[in-house]
Amino acid sequence: MTAFALASVLAFLSGLHIYWAFGGRWGWGAAIPQVDGRPAFTPSRPATLVVALGLAAAAVLPLVRTGAFPFPVPPWLSQWSAVFLAFIFFIRAVGDFRLVGFFKRVRGTPFAIWDTRLFSPLCLLLAAGFARVAAL
Repeated sequence: MTAFALASVLAFLSGLHIYWAFGGRWGWGAAIPQVDGRPAFTPSRPATLVVALGLAAAAVLPLVRTGAFPFPVPPWLSQWSAVFLAFIFFIRAVGDFRLVGFFKRVRGTPFAIWDTRLFSPLCLLLAAGFARVAAL
């Protein structure tokens, strides 16, 4: 169940990044941290597609770990990959102590509000899910 939930969420996020890379704007305004009312950065199409690819690969990993998607990788590699992703999503949830994560200082922007309510808690849940999948 955890593997399919992880895969579903990450596949959706991958698709959302592909949508953004090709010009989609739904959710875009709340997806980028802001400083003084302006985006902190503007992601390029290639960078957005790299993120989409990473999320898609992360979506497959729990299915590989549970045997739902047979892929010829050593069990130790899939296990350590899951541990690595648990760590990455945990670090994202904690944040950079400035713009993202539970301990951000910039607050009140559309991104900051969504980050507090959805993005950071979701990253914490993804971290827990990958930790659980790594333990299988």
